[in-house]
Amino acid sequence: MNNIHKGFFAAEPGQIVESNGGKYRITHLVSLDSVFAVNLTTNESKRLRIDSLAPTVAETHVNEAQEGNRDLALYSAGEWADAQRKLQAIKPLLENPMRTRADAEAIAKQYKVHTATLYKWLRTFQTSGHVSALVSDKRGRKKGTRLLQAPQEQLIQSVIEDDFLTNQRKNPQVVIDEVNRRARLAKVVAPHANTIRKRVAALPTAETLRRRGHKEVARNTYEPIKGDFPGADFPLAVVQIDHTPCDIILVDETHRKPIGRPWLTVAIDVFSRMIVGFYLTFEKPSATSVAMCVAQAICAKRNYLAELDISGEWPVWGAMTVIHVDNAKEFRGAVLERGCEEYHIDLQWRPVLRPHYGGHIERLVGTLTAEHHKLPGTTFSNTAKRKGYNSEAEAVLTLQEFERHQADFIVNVYHQKRHSELGMPPRKKWELGILGDASTPGVGIPPVPADPRRVQLDFMPYFNRSVQQYGILLDYIFYYHPVLDQYINSTDPDNPRARRQFLVRRDPRDISEIYFFDPYNNSYAQIPYRNIGLPAMSVWELKEIQRDLKAKGILEVDEDTIFEALGRMRALVEGAVEKSKAARRQATRKPKTVKPTTNTEKAENSEMEFAAAAARTYDNAFDDDPFAQPIKPFDDVSVSR
Repeated sequence: MNNIHKGFFAAEPGQIVESNGGKYRITHLVSLDSVFAVNLTTNESKRLRIDSLAPTVAETHVNEAQEGNRDLALYSAGEWADAQRKLQAIKPLLENPMRTRADAEAIAKQYKVHTATLYKWLRTFQTSGHVSALVSDKRGRKKGTRLLQAPQEQLIQSVIEDDFLTNQRKNPQVVIDEVNRRARLAKVVAPHANTIRKRVAALPTAETLRRRGHKEVARNTYEPIKGDFPGADFPLAVVQIDHTPCDIILVDETHRKPIGRPWLTVAIDVFSRMIVGFYLTFEKPSATSVAMCVAQAICAKRNYLAELDISGEWPVWGAMTVIHVDNAKEFRGAVLERGCEEYHIDLQWRPVLRPHYGGHIERLVGTLTAEHHKLPGTTFSNTAKRKGYNSEAEAVLTLQEFERHQADFIVNVYHQKRHSELGMPPRKKWELGILGDASTPGVGIPPVPADPRRVQLDFMPYFNRSVQQYGILLDYIFYYHPVLDQYINSTDPDNPRARRQFLVRRDPRDISEIYFFDPYNNSYAQIPYRNIGLPAMSVWELKEIQRDLKAKGILEVDEDTIFEALGRMRALVEGAVEKSKAARRQATRKPKTVKPTTNTEKAENSEMEFAAAAARTYDNAFDDDPFAQPIKPFDDVSVSR
């Protein structure tokens, strides 16, 4: 079992870290992705890669003790709102390195707290780096404070949510009257009217304006206007994300026959134009696509490139300040929004009637699309350009091979090629922003995620389930591991008559295991199928099965029914795969229990097909694109610097 913890640590001189089983003290920052460090045992100086470093065990335990390490979904709306309010209070101090005590006193007065309290919030956030650390301690009242009882606080918050933070823009007196009415019905002592007014007055001004229908006023009053894109003044200040269908037909891995066009979700750093992450899938854009892209963007990518067997460096990691997206539904959702809040990422939607705000990501999509047009199986941008070229007949690349080409192009071509607007390659601009030069200071190397898997979990869908003698039941499927035994039939601490609900998360691409948040250890444990002999399955397959069973009028559904239907569905797909493009596409959605490995014979055949089809593709590409030349094998590509 793997316990997974979250957190970041900064690679700075003086920091004690671990690498390959040894303990080191960092002495110098050498480059964008490496440091000099002294082995504390042998006193030997050594150059280490930053993404191979980890915080010491002692430091990790201290951070966990300070932060509590609770999962994001376990915080109540009131707790989270309180943490957000504190963050808004200390934000001016965080953004002002030359702050004075007078600045702090003015803000403390505005938020009606003591200056020492404001400094405490500031220290807490700077130490942890997480918004959740600002959630108030629940271990008891502090001396000298007066708090309403929980039902009274909940009553006020519910009325504020229902009646005040709406487009109807009701005044505080309406809130007071409604609180009194609900208090009588609930037989709760009504809070004093002045207390209710203070709760309303303490709401963050900008958020209140947005929720009450004044989005334009909030943006014009509280958001800075700097240049073409506000705030994109340093690496990871603003990251834009968007989707596009790729102009290429791919083939299945088994029969290498056409199955359709994939979707690409890509994220770009506006300051440097570095691509910080991407995600490829045959599924239409969804919250999962966005989450996988964001998680990859935050995490180091050395292992990812190694899995794809790509030589080159992609020294981009760390939490961005702002994620900027359009208003599509896949960019909205509780999981995505709370995940962004936890890592102090401001998720913003593109302003209406301001199309230039999305110009950077759209130009990047155009660049990547032009590269797709050079590959065998391209659909080009329209039917006129495609005339005389049979995209499906020329298709030779699988999804994995296309992903490898995409990553290789990003790392070894796009990042290294001079950008017309920057006057330098994105990689060079990124390095200047991070390390600085003689005239401009850099912002420093971003903190590295201590556990990439925890970052991914924070952006995955979650559920609340009880633990029974059989384990956990989720969508008619049983999951069990001995780690659950201590929680069997446990009751809710606040309601002994109810079963205790535990948090579980699930990777939609493979539901053969779930991640159980153990409240005792404050960490995740992987829980497999109770019947470990059952095949892995994706959420997409599960939904297809549920739709099929419902269409057939089968109402009694259990685990056996689900997996019998899965077997029948896969058998039909295998039988139809030679005939049906849709069936071959469906086959690609089956989880792979073993990661694909390189097969020499298949690779050689694929390379021969790729080269022959590429030559035919370029005969049909009549444009002035400097990249419109026959593609060489990846190992033979050289880049001019």
